[in-house]
Amino acid sequence: TSTTPVGAARVLADGGRLCVYGPFTTGGEHTSESNADFDRSLRARDPSWGYRDIERDLGALADKAGVALLKRIAMPANNFLLVYARCAAEE
Repeated sequence: TSTTPVGAARVLADGGRLCVYGPFTTGGEHTSESNADFDRSLRARDPSWGYRDIERDLGALADKAGVALLKRIAMPANNFLLVYARCAAEE
């Protein structure tokens, strides 16, 4: 996840879209107890694994990559579809 926005920003035209799907935390909170349990099990195996937070983690990556969150769509099974757009390059 950490390299996806940066890599996408390199190849997307201004306004180009990047869609990311999966389970995330939002505002530091899990959307269900089953997501919290699975996140804990991932982090127990490797502390660098686990769910990323939409605002804190992905927001910082998006800012660094020059993409902005356009839409956050709740999907089945406590997942999200996040739609980012590449910001216009400054001239």
